[in-house]
Amino acid sequence: MRRRFINPVSNDFHRQKTSSISRSLWRVIGTFALVVVCGCGQSMKDPAANRAADGSVPTSSINDAERRARANKPDPPASAGMVLIPGSTFLMGANNGMRYETPAHEVKLESFWMDAHEVTVAEFARFVAATGYKTEAERFGWSGVFDIRIGEWAHVDGANWRAPEGRGSQTMPNEPVTQVSWNDASEYARWAGKRLPTEAEWEYAARGGLEGKEYSWGDELRPAGKPVANWWQGTFPERNTKEDGFLMRASVKSFKPNGYGLYDMAGNVWEWCADWYADGYYSQSPRENPTGVVSGAERVMRGGSFLCAENFCTNYRVAGRGHSTPDTGLNNVGFRCAKGV
Repeated sequence: MRRRFINPVSNDFHRQKTSSISRSLWRVIGTFALVVVCGCGQSMKDPAANRAADGSVPTSSINDAERRARANKPDPPASAGMVLIPGSTFLMGANNGMRYETPAHEVKLESFWMDAHEVTVAEFARFVAATGYKTEAERFGWSGVFDIRIGEWAHVDGANWRAPEGRGSQTMPNEPVTQVSWNDASEYARWAGKRLPTEAEWEYAARGGLEGKEYSWGDELRPAGKPVANWWQGTFPERNTKEDGFLMRASVKSFKPNGYGLYDMAGNVWEWCADWYADGYYSQSPRENPTGVVSGAERVMRGGSFLCAENFCTNYRVAGRGHSTPDTGLNNVGFRCAKGV
């Protein structure tokens, strides 16, 4: 069974933001018919690799989360853990970004609910325990993994949401679930009585009430000289200084929320949106409640990940866009849900 991964970061962006040495690293993965997603990587064997800023190390495993999930109380209301985003008009996109982020255009949205944070491993475990669902990575038997030790993407057997870096790797119950495709995310959302957000809803929510700002917190990448999101500090992919306290995925709510009370709308993991992707969609987008082109080959991703760096991928910018095929699963791709009012 053939499976493809499509880079959610434009080749134009790579040429502008990446050295020739770094670019050559990303071409290597073509051997596996895998195209890179701007993102992250974590040591699969070093338990300290994903230490939080306080130095703590995760002690729970996904198996523990699954066992607890089976004994959980009945499902809470669908709006539990969500934030009501008030409908309004906002300026979407940017005129000073990449061509596919232009033009900046006015969009009017109705009110909607948005998950306060990315869907966690523990939450996804509950879904699996209740339904017996098998993700596409599990059915394929492999997935794409960024190996931080060598700075390259690889085809890894046994990589899935329980073991994002492959057999023997672990994940924390309170970190965002990864190795889930758009199709997997949609099935979870349906089970939860929700849906994936549209691209317009995602960007409006990410802006947190701020107009025309570069990031979900303002225009400074490091307010008061410190990172306020989980992205790669240093030179990607050679060196991560972990200035933000993390080498890979961070537990949800590790950083302050934006103006709407939403966490991790920049960095950590890419997030699937409902829309089909098209480079020039903004020039033809309807003004009210846009939902993307009618059909396509790839779905929209937003937010960037912990692999995005100043020298390579700055898609932690609020206008940054990504895209990939619906069957793509990687160790830096997750999602959050939305629902109508």
